[in-house]
Amino acid sequence: MIRGRVAHAAWYKNLQRDYMSTQATPEVAKPVEILEKSETGCCIVGGGPAGAMLALLLARRGIRVALLELHKDFDREFRGDTVHPSTLEILHQLGLAERIHQLRHAEISGPTLQTATGPFQPVDFRRLKTKYPYILMVPQKFLLEILTEEAAKYPGFQLVMAANVTDLVQDDSTVRGVRYFAADGVHEVRAALTVGADGRFSRIRHLAGFIPVGTSPPMDVLWFRLPHLPEDPDVPGGAFGGVGKGHMVIGLDRADHWQVGYVILKGSYQEIRSEGIEGFRRRIIEIEPRLAKHVESLTDWHQVSLLSVESSRCPVWYKPGLLLIGDAAHVMSPVGGVGINYAIQDAVVAANILTKPLLAGRVTLDDLKAVQRKREWPTRIIQWIQTQIQQRIIAGALQSREQSLEIPWYVRFFFRIPWLRDLPARIVALGVVRVRIEN
Repeated sequence: MIRGRVAHAAWYKNLQRDYMSTQATPEVAKPVEILEKSETGCCIVGGGPAGAMLALLLARRGIRVALLELHKDFDREFRGDTVHPSTLEILHQLGLAERIHQLRHAEISGPTLQTATGPFQPVDFRRLKTKYPYILMVPQKFLLEILTEEAAKYPGFQLVMAANVTDLVQDDSTVRGVRYFAADGVHEVRAALTVGADGRFSRIRHLAGFIPVGTSPPMDVLWFRLPHLPEDPDVPGGAFGGVGKGHMVIGLDRADHWQVGYVILKGSYQEIRSEGIEGFRRRIIEIEPRLAKHVESLTDWHQVSLLSVESSRCPVWYKPGLLLIGDAAHVMSPVGGVGINYAIQDAVVAANILTKPLLAGRVTLDDLKAVQRKREWPTRIIQWIQTQIQQRIIAGALQSREQSLEIPWYVRFFFRIPWLRDLPARIVALGVVRVRIEN
């Protein structure tokens, strides 16, 4: 993909090469030399929103937690930066909502789509009954830093960066912990429970032998940044969108710049790139003429990141001693931007259910089943909704040669009925079911 991912891939290969050199010579395999062995209550692999939230919730309840993160820091370009009302309510319970509001941010109350018959706003969060009727746009690294800094206040919490997990420690088909490679060698962490929260390319999921069942979303997204200018479009809800000639443009106000997504048919990236960066700029202007001045800042394809859209779900999220949450268990489509918030809800439910077993030092299979049972059906519902939108609306728009999007009369009628009008906004903002931290 783009430089950030290429650099990560090279760094990851180097780690793997160094690790393999500790295990074998050309003649005979050698036993792995463990530099350090440790024990904890819960070992969480993956320092994203799900892992960081779960680590904080468990640490504040007196459970020893080791949080292992593959990267050297939390800074990633174009990772999900949406904090929905559901997550803001959880942060409010933790006393952290005001702290995150003090960071540089933007608030989005709902996107405005430019259509053949004028502006159309499919969701409006301002009508919802919540303390936070908007999506907060804030760099995810700041959210992760706040969560891990708060967790560090508790003596049982340990954060290990640049920890490349290579093996599961297993005993009689029960997961007892992990081995990870760090700059100084191989370490082993044993725990009553290991949690895979390491994202859509989960290493833990692969090591455990879980195979997700995927769908085939019809789209990919090109993400890039555009500057704020005096010619900025007037966007009351903080987000805009437009459709034309088989492509879509969406824009999010990020306070000091626009984060823009260009939605394309899956697999058509090379065709678009072959037209050159000037051709790409022309395509954007055809759909959104108000960005004519803004796109002059796009001068190189290195400014553009390709997101290959996926959607999948593991039939089973657990085995003895192991649990998957977040994208490791279910990869979300970007439709609605709900992936982060469902991952955090997974973490909250897992903490609610597993605190007592972890304090007792014994987590049963029934405990792990209970987490999946409570979180699987909201995940299934939102993924079904995303699939319907992708297949019935987005796929049609991406295959159309029309200059602009036309909203069917029955869709406009739907949004004129108050109790129906607010249903999509409530599902996007708060989830299929509201999740709270239990004391």
